[in-house]
Amino acid sequence: MKVQLLDKMGSDLTVVNSARVSFDKHSDVVSEKDAKLIKYLAKHGHWSPFAHCFAQFRISAPIFVARQLAKHQVGLSWNEVSRRYVSSEPDFYLPKKFRQSTDDKKQGSSDREVANPEAVKKAVVECYAWALNAYEELMAVDNVCEEQARMVLPLGVETEWIWSGSLYAFSRVCIQRLKPDAQEETREVVQLIANELSMEFPESWVALVLEGDEDDAD
Repeated sequence: MKVQLLDKMGSDLTVVNSARVSFDKHSDVVSEKDAKLIKYLAKHGHWSPFAHCFAQFRISAPIFVARQLAKHQVGLSWNEVSRRYVSSEPDFYLPKKFRQSTDDKKQGSSDREVANPEAVKKAVVECYAWALNAYEELMAVDNVCEEQARMVLPLGVETEWIWSGSLYAFSRVCIQRLKPDAQEETREVVQLIANELSMEFPESWVALVLEGDEDDAD
């Protein structure tokens, strides 16, 4: 799984000046007073100044992860590789660890590894091999179109997409998908997004996602 920051617009200063324009004020650098303003805005739900900053990512992850993240729509735009048009050999995802199930359906899985990980891995690899063979035969032997042949591919196939949106929108994704009950593989992708945004918008990211302190702006 990979996350690449392709482009970004704005900075912490953008957030500050988007808020201060209400009073016809402008800052040239982020002062201590401005940092307090950012924390105040986040704490009190004044989201619009954070919506003036944008980021664009190219992300590679298995389909089952992509489908969880695609549920987040507000303030975000998504364009994905389509196997209606692309018929190259797919890559298949294998986790570092196969986790045991749990009775807590909200959690989905435990932290415990399955009893026989090598046997599980072998079964998954064999399933992938069967699916790949069926996919290729449908197109090469039976002349089935790409958009129908893809139906035999499993959710473990890697996909790629461009994901763009506002800083505020991505902060909401990260708040929700970094929670302990989010799927581990999804947390891995979202953590990579968070790492990039925390470097590009350090003051805003602390205030929005890590909560910051409770000081009000002057």
